[in-house]
Amino acid sequence: MEKRALVTGASRGIGAAIALKLAEEGWDLVLTARNREKLTEIGEACKQRGATVTLILADISNEASVQSLFTEAGAIDLLVNNAGIGIFGELTEMALEDWRDVHRINVEGTFLCLREAMRGMKQRKGGRIINISSVVGVKGYPSQGAYGASKHALLGLTKTAIEEGRDANIRIHAICPGGVATEMIKQSRPDLTDFSAMIQPEDVAEAVDYLCRLPANITVDVIHRRRAASDQTW
Repeated sequence: MEKRALVTGASRGIGAAIALKLAEEGWDLVLTARNREKLTEIGEACKQRGATVTLILADISNEASVQSLFTEAGAIDLLVNNAGIGIFGELTEMALEDWRDVHRINVEGTFLCLREAMRGMKQRKGGRIINISSVVGVKGYPSQGAYGASKHALLGLTKTAIEEGRDANIRIHAICPGGVATEMIKQSRPDLTDFSAMIQPEDVAEAVDYLCRLPANITVDVIHRRRAASDQTW
């Protein structure tokens, strides 16, 4: 039975909501992020919900840091790859270093965490990995070239990992939400002013919980959650 979960980028936004939801559902938690103060706040909130919580500061773009994270975390049954950043601007104005920064976190960091998790799960013959992608992983938006390319890459990584994890009973999924009411949406979509119509971080957390409850004989590769107010379908 799944018991212990590791959530990356757990200090705010979607990651914090996921951590709180898993705490309510009785998971033992390993939470990681780079901001000690905010991570501690979320950790305390999870403890108030009855969870056992381990907090680990880590930079997922650094291989040694990721390896240390998984060594300290021990055996995990669920990895939620949520950590990500966004740097926005038109492609013709995008600095190469900004492009690389986005991909170091969103793609390389996710890969490093997935790789370490899969190594342990293959030995134990089971586990679950949920990658948090985005609507921009399936659609293109102006000024979101670096972020969109990273989320497209994340879906490609997920598809390969699904195949490689099948025989070891590792279930791997991606969630692609539309606009979520976080600080990032204010940066990426300055044209949006009514945040009441946005998807809430808790809505993404509910999708994580749904995937964790799937029967052993069923899996879901990708969940799409679109704003009902959006005039664009996928």
